[in-house]
Formats: sequence, structure tokens, C-alpha cells
Amino acid sequence: MSEPLVIIGNGMAAARLAEELAKRTLGKYAVAIIGDEPRLAYNRVLLSSVLAGEVASADIELKPAQWWRDRGVTLSYGRAATSVDVESRTVQLADGRAVPFAKLVFATGSQALRLNVPGAQLDGVHTFRDSRDVDLLLRLAAEKKRVVVIGGGLLGLEAAYGLAKAGSNVTLVHLMDRLMERQLDTPAGALLKRLVEAKGVSVVLEASTSHIVGETVVEGITFADGTSIATDAVIFAAGIRPNAGLARDAGVSVNRGIVVDDLMQTSVPGIYALGECAEHRGTCYGLVEPAYEQARVLADVLGEGRAQYAGSVVATNLKVSGVSVFSAGDFLGSAASEAIVLNDARLATYKKLVVENDRLTGAVLVGDTQDALWYLELIRTAAPIAAIRDDLMFGRALAERKAA
Repeated sequence: MSEPLVIIGNGMAAARLAEELAKRTLGKYAVAIIGDEPRLAYNRVLLSSVLAGEVASADIELKPAQWWRDRGVTLSYGRAATSVDVESRTVQLADGRAVPFAKLVFATGSQALRLNVPGAQLDGVHTFRDSRDVDLLLRLAAEKKRVVVIGGGLLGLEAAYGLAKAGSNVTLVHLMDRLMERQLDTPAGALLKRLVEAKGVSVVLEASTSHIVGETVVEGITFADGTSIATDAVIFAAGIRPNAGLARDAGVSVNRGIVVDDLMQTSVPGIYALGECAEHRGTCYGLVEPAYEQARVLADVLGEGRAQYAGSVVATNLKVSGVSVFSAGDFLGSAASEAIVLNDARLATYKKLVVENDRLTGAVLVGDTQDALWYLELIRTAAPIAAIRDDLMFGRALAERKAA
């Protein structure tokens, strides 16, 4: 008889885990997935493309309904899990049902942060995180609203680009001195700013939000230096927080995220976590690829294999606001490393490769990212590059041809 396995969360991490389980352990578990959002799992990375009108909402679904049925997965979406009882091994749902489990996986993702500033609760203040947010932002764009997006990381840039392309007058404000400061160095951030502004988004850097202006609805936003911007709406996209409350209330160990070991197991035997809600060796990964790596490990563990998760090399390889961006490894470098840099403003291309002890240890690419996966492979494998160092900047085809 199949063992009941419940996955709380219906996002990309949960979908990949279900896929990996189907490959390895089909029939071993009776898999039930519980999701709060009222739709099938979808590619969250493409939400900005839906907002920009580049793809339809239905086109970003990861798997059709038939795929889940064929693999015996029971889907309960649009139904929130409200509590977990680790003693009775049941998950309580908002509709009153109790779902039993032998093993449980938290794949609850994360939520957008709201800045704790006066006016943050006014009508017209929103977040950008899921498909329901996209529907709301599309209405703002259709009404040609003036919008301020707070946050110059990936989320903020995607929200700003999508809104601008959909017809809003958008200003992006960011606390730091460059966009995507966790993934880009100063020259790369400057190029990205120029390219984003060329797409119709005004960018204001080093802007600390003081308060949001308005009596009942948003009328403007004021900064710490006294300057202000009139606006009809404010979108918070200034970071994420792991959704760990359900696990914490159940007595599972939580720091910033749900604490897991190298088997993706929590402090409670038979209960696991993966994706943005999980904290492994003190790190919460807010990116898709680590969640996929964790899903592969957890599927093997649940199939009684010997895989272990040792952490991920953090990499970003995306089209941000219509601009190709890649970042991986120690892209800032250290005193012991050296940087190889190509910065072509006319071609809107920036490349920086960080080398230490004849190994590639970090990379940043803006504009031309066609060799991104090769650079990532070199970083992850720590392969020696002495034979191709002189041609490394010019891409895989040339480097490997000359080294042959």
C-alpha cells in the first residue's frame, strides 16, 4: 500500500519534487499537494512576462492537469493549510478537512516584505509576488496609473518593467547605490540602470523611503532627504521572507527559514522542507535552481537513496526587465583574485570574470550571456583554466578550439 506523502505548497519547488518522485518512486507514495493559490503550479519567473503582456497567464503553467492525474498526484489548490499536528500526523485545511500523512514536505515558499513605514497600509499599496498580484497590477496598468516600485532587486525590476510595458508611468526607487547589488558589481549595475531606463522606467537610487503620503489612498511617497514623488500606487518589491510560520507553530525548528539538514529533513523525523522556505547551513536560497537541486536530493532520500545536499553555488541567469543578466560565485573577488573585464558601452555589454589560483571563481555578464552556463560549469567544477585563460573572455567556442 502506498505511503501517504503530503506536500504543503504548490509552487515550482513542489512541482519539481513531484516530477523527481515520479521518476524514482512511482507508486511508493500516495502524493497529495496542498496549495493556497487557486491554480495549477506555474513558472513564477515568468510573472513579469504575463504582466508585460508577452505571454498569457495559462501559458506559464508547469504541467497540465492530466500530467498530475497520470502520476497519481492528488491536487488540492485554492485550499490553505492552517495547521500541522506532528503527533497525529495530520494537516488541517481551511475548509475543515484533515489530511493524514506518513511523511510531510514543507514547500511553502516565501512572501514579499512590506516596509514598516507610515502609510504602508493605505489603499493603493501592493506587493508583487504571485499571480494574484499580477491580476491587480494589470488593472493598475489598464487605468494608466502612476506607480512607484520600491526595490531594485530582481522582483522590483520585473514589476517595474512589466508595469511600464503594460502602460503605467513607473518610477523604480532603490535604497542602495546600484541595482541588484547582491548579483552585480558597480559597472554592471550602472549598465543595467541605463538599459532599464531606456525601456521607459525612471530609476532613483540611494532613496530611503520615509513615508507614503495620503489620507485613505496613496497620493505620493516621501524620502528621507525630503524629496517626494506623486503617485497613485506603491508596489513593495524590496525582498522576501520565508513562509515558515506553519512549521514554527507545529514545533518544527525555525530560524529565518525552516531548518533542514543535508537530507532536507527538519528537526522532526519524517518531515522535510525545500525551496525558499528552507534554511540549510544558515542559508535561505531565494532562487529557483537551488530549489530544484534540493528537490532532486529529497526525491532520492524519499526513495531511500544516499543523496545529500551540500549547498548551492548561487547563480542568477535571467532576462531582467528585458535585459540578459548572469551572475555566479564570488563575482566581487578578493585580494587574492584578479578580474578580467570587458566593458563595451556602445554594444551595451559588460563581462567580468574573477580568477583565483587558475580557477574561475566568479562571473558577471550583462547583455551578452550566451556563455553563462559554461562559466557556471567552470565555477562549480573548479576546473583548471590555465590553458584557456587568455581566451576565456571570448567564449567557449574560441577558447576550446584554440586549446584543442
